[in-house]
Amino acid sequence: MVYITEIQVNVPLETFIKKMDRVENKRHWQKGLVASEHISGDIGQLGAKMKLIYKFGSRKMTIVETITKRNLPHELHANYTTKTMHNIQQNYFERTTNGFTKWTSKNKFLPLNLVMRVMLYLSPSLFKKQSLTYMRDFKNFAENGISLANA
Repeated sequence: MVYITEIQVNVPLETFIKKMDRVENKRHWQKGLVASEHISGDIGQLGAKMKLIYKFGSRKMTIVETITKRNLPHELHANYTTKTMHNIQQNYFERTTNGFTKWTSKNKFLPLNLVMRVMLYLSPSLFKKQSLTYMRDFKNFAENGISLANA
């Protein structure tokens, strides 16, 4: 499954990238993120790997993030892998004519088991909705300083 989501964040591109490019900021806009652990490479750089641990109620999820392209301030691509799903994410950032930032995210989800294959088939909108939620939460953090760290 492939889809594209977009959002305008009303901060200059430079401010957007400073907030986006800091590992410690992820907890402010990625609800459920409880820990991150450096695995390999230089943090945030091409080839770097990071373990991200999320908790949603009593459910725990571990995701391995691998940076696959870093061309800031214009592009940041990464793969996100769990035991059941592989997500290839390509993020593009551009300055708008009014001096803000347009964020375009292209996602490709590859299920790694039958259950996820069925879930993608039956509920593809859930994945796009979650991507848009993260984008809106980042927008809220970047524009208004609203943190989800203790939500």
